[in-house]
Amino acid sequence: MHMEVIVAKTAGFCFGVKRAVEQVYEQIKKAEKPVFTYGPIIHNREVVRDLEEKGVCVLNSEEELAALTEGIVIIRSHGAGKSVYDILKKNGITVVDATCPFVKKIHRIVQEQEATGRQVIIIGDPKHPEVQGICGWSGGGIRVVQNASELEKLPIQQGISWCLVAQTTFNYNKFQELVEKFEKKGYDILVLNTICSATQERQVEASRIASEVDVMIVIGDKKSSNSQKLYEICQKKCKNTYFIQTVGDFNPECVNSVRNVGITAGASTPKQIIEEVHANARIK
Repeated sequence: MHMEVIVAKTAGFCFGVKRAVEQVYEQIKKAEKPVFTYGPIIHNREVVRDLEEKGVCVLNSEEELAALTEGIVIIRSHGAGKSVYDILKKNGITVVDATCPFVKKIHRIVQEQEATGRQVIIIGDPKHPEVQGICGWSGGGIRVVQNASELEKLPIQQGISWCLVAQTTFNYNKFQELVEKFEKKGYDILVLNTICSATQERQVEASRIASEVDVMIVIGDKKSSNSQKLYEICQKKCKNTYFIQTVGDFNPECVNSVRNVGITAGASTPKQIIEEVHANARIK
């Protein structure tokens, strides 16, 4: 029996991540000073391990940043708050800014909207580094909302204008639902859909493939929020959905005697891992 394997065209590195990772490798090649990344460059253990072997050191806190006396610090695609840039500037450390342009745009929106007197609400995960970075560009009045019950609890006064933005990797349908709930309350509200188009396309394609296959495989790091969301989306359409990090987690048994298998991968999954899983699924 011939089995078909469908690999999503949008699977793997998005433009922002690809650019950030390339910038780190570029710096390693030409840098005469030690190279650091502020936080792991992407949520992928294999890539981070490879960079560490090449001498790249991950800094995880502003205290560690402040202690630097020399070197090059790369800001990852998730971005960082204004205080991070201030520390590096004060200490004369070279900054290579690999913040994804979609995220940079939200940093600008926060500053511009607050300057006009609006209060900003981010729809997203308050624990996610991208969201924490966005909050770091606010004068202090910014709120983060993750779901409907948090929206209900918001202490909102009449007479204030609001601006709603989204974490770039937030689920588009959930964002729309929350926006509708907010709009029903009749506040003065400006909604800016800042979900990145690559995320949206990847989610739509993953959902479509999952609805057409017997088994769906989502490849991504367990810490990657966009991979986690892909898994949730695929599971709704295909109950035999598996979430794996590397080809080592792939159990060929799961594709036994099925007609077709779909594969997608999060924005922080290197092409090589996708190709290895694809090859292993085909061997059946």
